[in-house]
Amino acid sequence: MLMNIPKKDLTQHLENNTRKNVRKLTFSAGFTLIELLVVASIISLLSSFVLFSVNKATTRSRDVAHKSDLHQLQNSLENYYIEFNSYPSTNNEWWGKSNQGGNRDDYIINLVPTYISKLPIDPTSLLPGSDWNGYLYKSDGNDYKLMFYGVMDNYPTSEQSYYDPVRPTQSIAVCSQDYACNWI
Repeated sequence: MLMNIPKKDLTQHLENNTRKNVRKLTFSAGFTLIELLVVASIISLLSSFVLFSVNKATTRSRDVAHKSDLHQLQNSLENYYIEFNSYPSTNNEWWGKSNQGGNRDDYIINLVPTYISKLPIDPTSLLPGSDWNGYLYKSDGNDYKLMFYGVMDNYPTSEQSYYDPVRPTQSIAVCSQDYACNWI
């Protein structure tokens, strides 16, 4: 069939067909800008869901760690009380590892190393704007209130453990007696 076409027409015929084939290959082998934008938006949406889930899990694990720290400190304080028939006193002042709590490493005196290896410290307690964040302790020697003051995912309700009636949406607390939980 190509034999009957004159040379000039044959050259033009081949060039036209080659251009069409190249165009077809170029457009069929790539992605359009719209397709790329759709894929990029789907990937960013999925990654935001993953980051949200990871952040939520991190916050919950931090909340569990604060409650665990309070429980360990409470056990240590009770062991101290068994031996000395009193709790370490702060003369009814708040002591803690926070900007407003005196920024003390030894916020519960005489507890380390006999009753607990080290006092817990919240890493956010020394950040700017977190003046009260951290673990705080107050005692008159006969009773105590120990709390974590800071941001949590869920604060307990009045029927749950660790509820602080004075600061229900700002802290969690454990106390030697119910009335001590009402200390300001």
